[in-house]
Amino acid sequence: MIYSLRGKLIHKEIGLAVVECGGVGYGCKTSYNTVSRLGETGSEVTLFTHLAVRDDGIELFGFGDMQELNCFKQLISVSGVGPKAAIAILSDMTPEQFALIVASGDSKMITRTKGIGTKTAQRIVLELKDKISSEAFGGGSMTAGKASGAAVPSGDGSSVGEAMEALMVLGYSQGEIAPVLRQVDMSLSTQDIIKEVLRIMSSK
Repeated sequence: MIYSLRGKLIHKEIGLAVVECGGVGYGCKTSYNTVSRLGETGSEVTLFTHLAVRDDGIELFGFGDMQELNCFKQLISVSGVGPKAAIAILSDMTPEQFALIVASGDSKMITRTKGIGTKTAQRIVLELKDKISSEAFGGGSMTAGKASGAAVPSGDGSSVGEAMEALMVLGYSQGEIAPVLRQVDMSLSTQDIIKEVLRIMSSK
């Protein structure tokens, strides 16, 4: 499995970045958000990757950070959502925005992406939110439960709970999130809590 690529960016366009590693150019399908953050052609870049193997071919997808890659993996785990649709969604919103949409159950925001209908958007929110609730909390309360021995800090139950769910959509466990939440001002909005937790995590 190709976990990541680090090398010279030799070509980029909407939906595609080519990274040269050891004399081989790897073409990675990417979101608009990733392409827009890449440097100029000739600069050194790092992409986290996902290799999709299908009967009709092999495709390599590249992402600017692990949060976006985790969102992509979550999306393609939903019935009826393929890599093309997942990339389209992540081209229209950041991983943080997507995670918050799932946590708040706002499926209408996802229908703004071209080609994503109401039923598909509702399925994305339903399956991912239910998956997080059942796997991580066994149906328990977001703010009162425990996982891996880590208690969730108290505060505004709505904002803390939604922030916790959103961060789990990004691939973090409750055990990883809870200790960092203790360092964050619980009076902040859900989106600001998410941003602050991600900032602290990335600085470690």
